[in-house]
Amino acid sequence: MKTRDRILDCALHCFNTRGEPNVSTLEVATELGISPGNLYYHFRGKEALVLALFERFRNDLAPLLEPPPAQAQLDIEDYWLFLELIVERLADYRFLFQDLANLAVRMPALARGVRAWLKQLKHCLATVLGQLQGQARLRGEPPVLAQLVEQITLTLLFALDYQRILGQQGGIEQVIYQVMMLVTPHLSEESQRDTADLAQRYRTG
Repeated sequence: MKTRDRILDCALHCFNTRGEPNVSTLEVATELGISPGNLYYHFRGKEALVLALFERFRNDLAPLLEPPPAQAQLDIEDYWLFLELIVERLADYRFLFQDLANLAVRMPALARGVRAWLKQLKHCLATVLGQLQGQARLRGEPPVLAQLVEQITLTLLFALDYQRILGQQGGIEQVIYQVMMLVTPHLSEESQRDTADLAQRYRTG
């Protein structure tokens, strides 16, 4: 593995474990067993490290933000699996969302990137909900579904950190369960039954 990738892996682990504000580049270098100069050769400061990790996060998530083709015949469970994959990526880079507001203020380039990524995410969610509605699995007027997209986005962004604050270890299963509870009232009766059965697996997972 290239030194640059090893630095990113180590920084991600340290930031996720201890929180980005509590980790210096010197600590990352020490953890990795390289000189601070070697790290600085690849990343000229912690902001460069954070921005590189955010870019890797976006690249990892990019294939998932391409919604399933409209003609695809998917079961309701397939849509929830699609959501699970998104939550897994968020959990892999959870440090980004532990103090996102302050992080964005400190790093304007990151703030711009996050806003662009959020636009992609919400477009993807709106498309998926539109597909479910087109298949008569989801009900709701456009303003209601637009608000539902906002609620799902907020849950995806902050549910893991909320669990951390409460000292809970629900993990990604709890996040998916919470999103299910947001979406279920808008589903058709058949999809509600299917989702209720699946939700118990996530709730106890």
